[in-house]
Formats: sequence, C-alpha cells, structure tokens
Amino acid sequence: MTAAVPAPRFFALIPAAGVGLRAGADCPKQYLPLAGKPMLRHVLDTFAGCPAISHTFVVVSAGDTLIDAVVGDAMGCQILRCGGDSRQASVLQGLHAAREFIRDTDWVLVHDAARPGLTIDLIERLISALRDDPVGGLLALPVADTLKRAVSSAADQSQPSSVTRVEETVPRAAIWAAQTPQMFRYGLLRQALEFALEHGHAITDDASAVEALGLQPRLVEGNPRNVKVTLPHDIALAELYLKGSV
Repeated sequence: MTAAVPAPRFFALIPAAGVGLRAGADCPKQYLPLAGKPMLRHVLDTFAGCPAISHTFVVVSAGDTLIDAVVGDAMGCQILRCGGDSRQASVLQGLHAAREFIRDTDWVLVHDAARPGLTIDLIERLISALRDDPVGGLLALPVADTLKRAVSSAADQSQPSSVTRVEETVPRAAIWAAQTPQMFRYGLLRQALEFALEHGHAITDDASAVEALGLQPRLVEGNPRNVKVTLPHDIALAELYLKGSV
C-alpha cells in the first residue's frame, strides 16, 4: 500500500539582515517604531495571526543585538542568525538553516521586513491563488502611473551638469510592481537561488530567480497598503496605513 503524501505546509521567511540606509534612520529600518511597535513586529504578528502559517523564520545577521527584544513572545517564530550581505544571500542561507523543518514540497512565503502593512487577508489571498499552482507566484500591483525611461545628457557650456530627460514613454499595460510575500515551494526556491548564485545573477526578488529557470510565476493582485518602507517619506505613509488613517 502506497503511503499517503503529506499535505504541503506553509512557512514564512523574513529576511531582516539589512541596514536600510536609504530610510535615514539611526537603526536598521525594520526596528523603527511604527504605530506603537517595531516595524518588524507588525510583520511577525500578522503571520502569527494567520492560521495557515505553520511557522515563521526571521533571518538576521550574526551580530544583531535588537532582534531578541523585538521577537519577544511572538508566537511560532524562530530567529536564524545567518543573514548575508544581500537579500538574496539572506534568503538562501535562511533556507539552508531551516532545512530540517521544511520539506521540498512545502511552500515558503518570503516577505520583506520593511512591508509592515501586510494583512492576514493578503496572505490568505496569495495562498488560495497559489496552493495548486505548478510554479508559485507573488503579490503585485498593476502600475497606474505613466512610465518614462530616462536618459542623462552630457554636461556642456550651457548646462554645467548633466540633465536627465525623457528618452521614451514605456507602455504600462503589462507592467506590475512586485510586492511580497513571494510564494514558492521550498525545493524550487532553493534551486532557483542556488542557480542564481552559481551563475552570478544579482536578483532583487525571489520571483526573478525562479524566472531565470525559465518559469513564469503567477501574479496575484496585492494592495497599496503593503508598501515597502525605503525612503523617509515611506515611514509616514506606512504609519498612516497601520493606524487606519488611509
């Protein structure tokens, strides 16, 4: 008699080893206080509140002295002190460190620590859309703004410094802005990230690593509140969403 194949589980992995210099803060941006608690804690609490998530792993640098206080009593969360010098490295090293807990067929939801506006509804929307998908996918938003490709002109006597001008308008009909979580099976995601590392591909999200294998991740519509905090003005916007002001 053939043994039953266990149902795939859902794990969250939060790369949080970055320093967030562009946010202009005195500490790594994931620890900035927002709406009464650190930015990262908002993320951890959201995953802890989602019944579908079996466990959450947060990946930090070996010398991180702030994470223990932030995690505190967060349910179902484990700290992995193996973060790398890039998001790509932190995710891959986190996958390696969590290997004993996760099967190849389990799903991993990789989420940016600097997206505190994530909701349980968005997590469940992503899981519902992708749980039977052969590839996996990500939350994303169709781009509404008109897009311009820029070109810098060289300085001359009339223009002592270079000037940035429009080279062309880029059609936006098929353009989406990637968000997180990005959800892929453990085996596929690890293979994709190892392939990118082996071939020297610098990637900025997990989906692009999967795309490099010739696969097409599915796009699942997200929400503007799931904004990534990168620049100082993003902090105020994220706080407005968290407080329910917008």
